[in-house]
Amino acid sequence: MIERYTRSEMERIWNERNEWQTMLDVEIAACEANAELGRIPKEAVEVIKEKANFDVHRIHEIDREINHDIIAFLTNVGEYVGDEAKYIHMGLTSTDVKDTALNVQIKQASDILLNDLVRLSEVLKRRAVEFKYTPTIGRTHGVHAEPTTFGLKLLLWYSEIQRNIERMDHAARQMAVGKLSGAVGTYADIDPYVEKYVCEKLGLQREPIATQVVQRDHHAEYITTLGIIAGTLSQIALEVRHLQRTEVREAEEYFSPKQKGSSAMPHKRNPVKSERICGMARLIQGYSLPAFENIPLWHERDISHSSVERVIIPDATTALDYILTQTTDLIDKLLVYPDKMLEDLNMTGGLIYSPRVLLALVAKGAYRDIAYRWVQRNAMKRWIDGEDFYENLCKDEDVQKYLTPEEIKECFDYKPMLTHVDEIFARFGL
Repeated sequence: MIERYTRSEMERIWNERNEWQTMLDVEIAACEANAELGRIPKEAVEVIKEKANFDVHRIHEIDREINHDIIAFLTNVGEYVGDEAKYIHMGLTSTDVKDTALNVQIKQASDILLNDLVRLSEVLKRRAVEFKYTPTIGRTHGVHAEPTTFGLKLLLWYSEIQRNIERMDHAARQMAVGKLSGAVGTYADIDPYVEKYVCEKLGLQREPIATQVVQRDHHAEYITTLGIIAGTLSQIALEVRHLQRTEVREAEEYFSPKQKGSSAMPHKRNPVKSERICGMARLIQGYSLPAFENIPLWHERDISHSSVERVIIPDATTALDYILTQTTDLIDKLLVYPDKMLEDLNMTGGLIYSPRVLLALVAKGAYRDIAYRWVQRNAMKRWIDGEDFYENLCKDEDVQKYLTPEEIKECFDYKPMLTHVDEIFARFGL
């Protein structure tokens, strides 16, 4: 059973206290590096490390007066530290601290998302194996096509989640960079060693070159990756919504004994979790556009990206964490009805075996396009008039020239159409 979702981890990462604390970690690490270079007395660094603190409400109070949040933060820290605060922020610009700290937070959020993806992949793998041989009808354009298995549906999603794990890992590594190179990225007032020291201490790579900011192509790739993952979850949830329709009901969301589906209709069992996943996926994907628009900034920096990122990065990571957990729970407890799947597979009276009949005719020497028309005209009699497909094939004079009724009957079996299920599963070591 999947544990009930709690937001505490992701909330902690994005709450103001952790944001300012991470920036303070950057500032203290920079002080340590400057002390090693002899630019700051080591005794002063010890005082800073001992006394440095802040109060979120006080930061806001100062910010209302000066309209600069980073200076408000530094002022408040100075109120705790005293005279040694003069060594804090030496040679740095605000974005040195903000961008580096932001990427530490993104690294923390990414660890949660990667863990979420692994948990989902494990549930998908388990249930794929469970329904490996469960026959169900495949649909293209929403219309019955050929048989597949429900396990293959789940395995397809498992495969996509595996790719998403690779995408997430790559995007997280691309975001795990820091920069402390000054106002326009030239290290005019700071030694590059400080950047090296701080990034190593915080588990980041150094951005090889920057302006005042880490370039926003990093962030655009990251947010877009979250959108792709959300798209996979939406695809899974949409399939459940289709399968839960009353006319289909081959699978459905778990419905707890005390759950209610409608305020007016006591009979309702609605796919509310799946609809929620689809809806929030749209929100996450929508953040890709402002992330793209954040890439072009004026010259060495403007702040048009900053206000946007204060919304889209915490929101996108939090929302994806939520729907990843929801999707894991959805698949873990999904109610599956194999008997209904088999019933629906046979709904069209054997029309789904038309490809096998066609191939059998071709194997006996019939010209493919002509044989296609023979099979199609009998299939249409079933679609339009409800006539028996098998019997009409047996009575068709053209078909009779190539196939006996017994040979036609042999085509009406889904098992040969699923011959390679084991081979496909074996590609995943299953």
